[in-house]
Amino acid sequence: MSAAPLDPRAVALLACPVCAAPFTAERDGSGLRCATGHAVDRARQGHLTLLPPGRRPPTGDSAEMVADRVAFLSAGHYDGVTAALASAVTPGEPRTLLDLGGGTGHHLARLLDALPGATGVVLDASRYAARRAARAHPRAVAVVGDTWARLPVRDAVVDRALVVFAPRNGPEIARVLRPEGRLVVVTPGRDHLTELVGPLGLLRVDPAKAERLSAALEPHLAREGAERHRRTLLLDHAAVATLVGMGPHARHLTPAALAASLARLPAAVPVTISVDVTSYRRRR
Repeated sequence: MSAAPLDPRAVALLACPVCAAPFTAERDGSGLRCATGHAVDRARQGHLTLLPPGRRPPTGDSAEMVADRVAFLSAGHYDGVTAALASAVTPGEPRTLLDLGGGTGHHLARLLDALPGATGVVLDASRYAARRAARAHPRAVAVVGDTWARLPVRDAVVDRALVVFAPRNGPEIARVLRPEGRLVVVTPGRDHLTELVGPLGLLRVDPAKAERLSAALEPHLAREGAERHRRTLLLDHAAVATLVGMGPHARHLTPAALAASLARLPAAVPVTISVDVTSYRRRR
């Protein structure tokens, strides 16, 4: 097949969604087979779909949202966010990374570049994102999955779990982390994209978001610390449109309404990027 070979170390992190047994890759790279004989075919685009029997993934990003995400991230606008994530992830030289809701694998690929001995899995509900993630890095495996179900990952094999603007399943994250493993979560700050919220009618950040995060995670994981990354970008209308289009705002705005609102903004728009990077460890 045309897809690149699956990294065997990344495959070794995965578990069969039917029986939770470990997987091995077929010699021709066409899929996986677990120790009890369950087989999973690999999509021609290179990703795997690992869902519990009878379960469908939640609605993931559309092809248009994924294309906007690729355009915005490739332009380097969120490089500061990636750097803030890396500063929380890379100490200790982790060898196994799990990017939950990782989309196109952009952030994971940058982390793997900084960690030449590491391997990773990116899991996302969107098959369109997984198709991109399958080509993001030779040491990463892309999986279509459901972060709210049992993760298709073996117990206690992950050094770092990453969640960037995505859902967090505390019990499952705790299960797959090694005893010394860490979870790193990136969430929007209260002033994230503040210059665009009113003029474009964007969704507002929930002021109780930090409290809800703690309530969801801290029964299973202990908070270790947090850092704030904040900077102001100067974006043209095309960049603002891709920024809006790649996130949940895209589901609430029509292209015509967005274009009309953008036309009322100056040609160069200052936009605040504000995120909190919070680290957690397994409770002992």
